[in-house]
Amino acid sequence: MSITFYFNPMSSAARVQLTLEELGVPHEKVFVDLQKGDQKNPEFLKLNPNGKIPTIVIDGQPMFESIAIQIYLGERYGAEKGLWPKVGSPEHMQALTWLCWAQVSLCTPVFTYMHNTSEQAPAEVRNARQAELALAEIHNNLRILDARIGEAGNIVHKEWTLVDADVSSVLEWGLYMAKLDTSKYPNLNAWLERAGKRPANLALRAQMGG
Repeated sequence: MSITFYFNPMSSAARVQLTLEELGVPHEKVFVDLQKGDQKNPEFLKLNPNGKIPTIVIDGQPMFESIAIQIYLGERYGAEKGLWPKVGSPEHMQALTWLCWAQVSLCTPVFTYMHNTSEQAPAEVRNARQAELALAEIHNNLRILDARIGEAGNIVHKEWTLVDADVSSVLEWGLYMAKLDTSKYPNLNAWLERAGKRPANLALRAQMGG
């Protein structure tokens, strides 16, 4: 087995990096300097023609798109470690459902809200009404997630899985960047606190100097 992981910590590659930490599988890291345009080098484009990260090469086969990478890592390495449900089980169905839900239904309005409220975006492209609608959708989804965690213990079931690791990492970043108040969601907040105390999360933060 050989794994080469192309990453930049200030990107969605951080999700995959956390998953690799959770799995504890040996891998080589290759830093991609986005400011210098490393992602546009011909050698890199052979691995990912989109010129984006994360990109991972497993046993000589490249993969891109973070959610696809997460699912593959879970199915290949996660089951034996208790971090991914058995393929074909009801829990596997839940893992796929919530992983995709988080990236599409939850993250999309978070990015929409950020785009329309951030001072880093030009005033002429910000839309207050779009921000308002996105915020309402975010809170509706946070209520759904809070209820799910309260019912199941974590997202898939009572045990921590790679779905929890992935979704918590994205959500923690999104809530911080969008400056969103989560005080109404006690299950969600307790879950995020558990996520922050995971050895893999602590190890990742140490690597990033934070």
